[in-house]
Amino acid sequence: MEVIKRIETRRGANLSLNGIAEKILDKTLSINTYGLRPDDFFGTTSKLCLKEGSNILAGAPVFYSKKTPDIKIVSPISGTIKKILRGPKRKIENIIIESSTNQESIIHEVKGWKKMDINNLKQLLMESGNWSFIHQRPYGIMANPLDTPKSIFVSTAKTDPLGEDYHFVLKEDQKEFQLGIDLLNRLVDQPVFLGLDKSFPGYFESIEGVQHYSFEGPHPAGNLSLHIQKLSPLNMNDHVWTVNPEDVVNIGRFVSSGVFSPQRTIAVSGNAVKNPKYFRTKIGAELAPILNKVGIKFDNVRVINGDVLTGNTAFISGHLGYFNNLVTVIPEGSHYRMFGWLPFKDNKILSLSNTSLSRLFNRKGFEVDTNLNGEERALVVTGEMEKFFPLDIYPMQLIKACMTEDIEKMEALGIYEVVPEDFGLVDYANTSKIEAQEIIRQGIELMINEVG
Repeated sequence: MEVIKRIETRRGANLSLNGIAEKILDKTLSINTYGLRPDDFFGTTSKLCLKEGSNILAGAPVFYSKKTPDIKIVSPISGTIKKILRGPKRKIENIIIESSTNQESIIHEVKGWKKMDINNLKQLLMESGNWSFIHQRPYGIMANPLDTPKSIFVSTAKTDPLGEDYHFVLKEDQKEFQLGIDLLNRLVDQPVFLGLDKSFPGYFESIEGVQHYSFEGPHPAGNLSLHIQKLSPLNMNDHVWTVNPEDVVNIGRFVSSGVFSPQRTIAVSGNAVKNPKYFRTKIGAELAPILNKVGIKFDNVRVINGDVLTGNTAFISGHLGYFNNLVTVIPEGSHYRMFGWLPFKDNKILSLSNTSLSRLFNRKGFEVDTNLNGEERALVVTGEMEKFFPLDIYPMQLIKACMTEDIEKMEALGIYEVVPEDFGLVDYANTSKIEAQEIIRQGIELMINEVG
């Protein structure tokens, strides 16, 4: 294996939290309902294909992109459209599908896919539901099939708190992973960039037809925005595509069988979980049976689709996010600390400051909750954001440009190179308590609407 580049950074921080999932895989789940949330597809306006009460096969379209009708989002199982939940202005918030006893799938003709014309191959991926796995930069939205990407990135390691271990998740899927890579290479003019954990690359270092690179450093060293900036920086009108590792496997499984693969292997983590471990399930699975199996320590908890920095709030009665390999459960922060500003008061609070006594007295792991330990205050220039932001971008200036909706400054300051999750650690570390991720998300929405 030849590593084309080693990415190293010292800017960032690793949050040492209790509750990491043990390397135990449970495949015995019995799930009754699955949910598809259009909001999981950022930047996509959805149009329903079916009505409430309709029967559906696994792999059949549930909704499609209004802008690109050929891109279908398909059902992970066969069953019945049990309920369509709507919000303000009749916005579709969730589509609940009840599983049937007998599972039947739509089968696509995939023989000879390696010799297919590139347009026919894209059409096959869109019709079968597999195109939804491919995202593009700028913006972090679903890829436009009319574009030819400058490059494609797949990263096989995570640095986010309590993150999933893809070496464990995909340990039995090497053949399908290679097939998925082979297909992605048909969509781009140069081999896929495959990111490896420098300390433990696993079988991914033997994958063929890719450009291997390694990375190391504190979070967010594993974020693809950093890798893209170092290896294939975006210029005007460039597009870079990204795919999650398990979705590479799902694509590989599809081209070998003709059946849409909705596999999701998730780590259930967090200090509110009694027995954190891994589960093999499907996209959109109901969370309640999963959480009942691991056990919850407290009555009042926050369930998060994703990690504690960048995930979305869910409910115990809710469903797994479309792209999530991690579910985190932590206690709600409903308590208040009197005189919490005192330096010797309650040293169990996880602080990123080197002067904090918590860094000395608690090195094994922290018990965290959702308490903000303060309120939003003035945004002042302190230089603290730059300590935790490894990209060559001025984060505070970009945030301010987004807040004032100054499109020219946003472009000059790098809005095309980032996605909201890049600001997860900034959210946690900045003393202004601003919602940096939400500000960046709104800035990206403005760019999509005004610039395209």
